[in-house]
Amino acid sequence: MKTRLVWFVAGSATGVYTAVKARRAAYRLSAPGLVDQAGALGLGWRAFSSELRDGMQHREREIARRLTADPAPSPLSLDEAPDDKKAI
Repeated sequence: MKTRLVWFVAGSATGVYTAVKARRAAYRLSAPGLVDQAGALGLGWRAFSSELRDGMQHREREIARRLTADPAPSPLSLDEAPDDKKAI
């Protein structure tokens, strides 16, 4: 009796799961579902392109700032090497 109950519950859960998946698939293939998917795709594309544009502008400003800034003198050049052997 217990095994029949387990199989009944398993079959019922499978049926509910399948019905939900079938309903979602039918909606996605219907006209309103396709419109929703196209709208979501457009929204995603606009968000992606906006993020890409913001990143490009940020990088361009960074490059422009580096190019227009006066180069800082290096703290150590080959002509001015420190004397490590002063104590000898």
